[in-house]
Amino acid sequence: MGLRILIFFALFATTIFSKSSLSLTPDGFSLLEMRTVLNDTKNVLSNWNYSDESPCGWTGISCHPNDQRVQSINLPYMQLGGIIAPSIGKLTRLQRLALHENSLHGVIPNEIGNCSELRAIYLRANYLQGGIPSDIGNLSMLTILDLSSNSLRGAIPSSLGRLRHLHHLNLSTNFFSGEIPDVGVLSTFGNKSFIGNLDLCGQQVVKLCRTSMGFPVVLPHAESDEAAVPTKRSSHYVRAAVIGAISTLGFVLIVLFIFLWVWLLSKKERAAKKYTEVKKQVYKEPSAKLITFHGDLPYPSCELIEKIESLDEEDVVGAGGFGTVYRMVMNDCGTFAVKRIDRSREGSDQVFERELEILGSIKHINLVNLRGYCRLPTARLLIYDYLVMGSLDNFLHERVDDRLLNWNARLKIALGSARGVAYLHHDCSPKIVHRDIKSSNILLDENLEPRVSDFGLAKLLVDEEAHVTTVVAGTFGYLAPEYLQSGRATEKSDVYSFGVLLLELVTGKRPTDPSFVNRGLNVVGWMNTLLKENRLEDILDKRCTDADVETVEAILEIAARCTDANPDDRPSMQQVLQYLEQEVMSPCPSDFYDESHSDYS
Repeated sequence: MGLRILIFFALFATTIFSKSSLSLTPDGFSLLEMRTVLNDTKNVLSNWNYSDESPCGWTGISCHPNDQRVQSINLPYMQLGGIIAPSIGKLTRLQRLALHENSLHGVIPNEIGNCSELRAIYLRANYLQGGIPSDIGNLSMLTILDLSSNSLRGAIPSSLGRLRHLHHLNLSTNFFSGEIPDVGVLSTFGNKSFIGNLDLCGQQVVKLCRTSMGFPVVLPHAESDEAAVPTKRSSHYVRAAVIGAISTLGFVLIVLFIFLWVWLLSKKERAAKKYTEVKKQVYKEPSAKLITFHGDLPYPSCELIEKIESLDEEDVVGAGGFGTVYRMVMNDCGTFAVKRIDRSREGSDQVFERELEILGSIKHINLVNLRGYCRLPTARLLIYDYLVMGSLDNFLHERVDDRLLNWNARLKIALGSARGVAYLHHDCSPKIVHRDIKSSNILLDENLEPRVSDFGLAKLLVDEEAHVTTVVAGTFGYLAPEYLQSGRATEKSDVYSFGVLLLELVTGKRPTDPSFVNRGLNVVGWMNTLLKENRLEDILDKRCTDADVETVEAILEIAARCTDANPDDRPSMQQVLQYLEQEVMSPCPSDFYDESHSDYS
């Protein structure tokens, strides 16, 4: 009997030991804690199971080969909702966090500062709120921080200045406010990293910061988030400084009072004259109407309408299928583009107003920003940001100066344009089909960052089943075959046009270039012919001396997928964006980034 009991306990202990040896790693339990607060609508995390020995085979997870610790989390474009759990701080060997283009909300947990080996954080295009945890400044190995296109608020912590290895920072299109700290590595980034945060100021965005009384800020930054300890002074010097400051302030206030009094007196005369002129204008054109979006057109309506009415042929900078484009310069030298749409082209007021309401809500770094709308008796006018470098078509085919588009610049334009179109397709509600993607509708800023334009009159997708429109638009050479035949514009016809745009960037030729049109081919057929003959050097623009063969072949492969004759076989713009990010962006150094576990596998 005693022997049987000993055998039973031996077997029981063996079973318990074997099960414990196969239990899930601590990192695995941390990931499962994160999963409990995520809304997995596509069920992509279905293979995250307690019964596994290691999380290394789970979707989106890769591990260090030597100790099976979690190395990267790659779950972009997965429609994940919910929040980022504080348990992420337990993944102390994590080097890459990629949760971009999801629907995450809540705050960025402070515990992320415990992931001391983090080198890349991608959280863009979610609905994250709150501020940036100052503990991120402790991630000394961080090289990439992308928090763009969220709802983050508050000040930018100066602790980020300690990130000596940071070479890519994108905080654009949020609601940050206050002065950008001019400390450490933060002083090396320009306006591109902060664009779309209207309440930010500082030298990085070339915007002077002011105090609550309107005076320029002259105090230096503290080098950390904590207040600097003031140097002790004797009460005598402190009292003298206070008296001097009060005297100076009193003198300044007296001068300001005199100046304002004189200015108000002169303003009365100007106002009386201006009132008479405006009253006549309203009387003549009672239907004039001006609407501004985003609250970032700081001009009185009368000044805007006056400038719009004074536009003439000398101000024309372009013309398209929807109307004429003018360059409008305000009194303070602020410059805007104004697109005039003839009333005969606009359709019913009700439809136009409905489309305009949706356009006014769209805000993306790679879309031309619609600032306002003006209705006059003779025309409808849309007010956009003015892009100083003009269109890609002009830059690629017309410019004769020495500033050419090198290969890296073309890749950046392709990537940014894809982000803009993908936003229209996948993030707007209802979805928007552009219908006229072409190089002349890709505008460039001073940094050659692309902005997709002329989607203002695109038909909106309201049929959830078909997702089609029936109004034919577009430009010959860019149109998909099925669109030409049926007149039915879909997201896949936009993908085809984008594929042609990629070919235009690679070849430096317009889609209607005589070199292949005279042979009875379009640009797609010409490319396929040369690829079959292995004549890659004849496809690539000779001006792209810095291009590498592997990347060129990858871009041509993406273009070939986009221009497939069968629309069903073309990728979505979201997939196109993933392909381009994989080829164009080098998210992580090779010493810790395993391509087999990329965002796109």
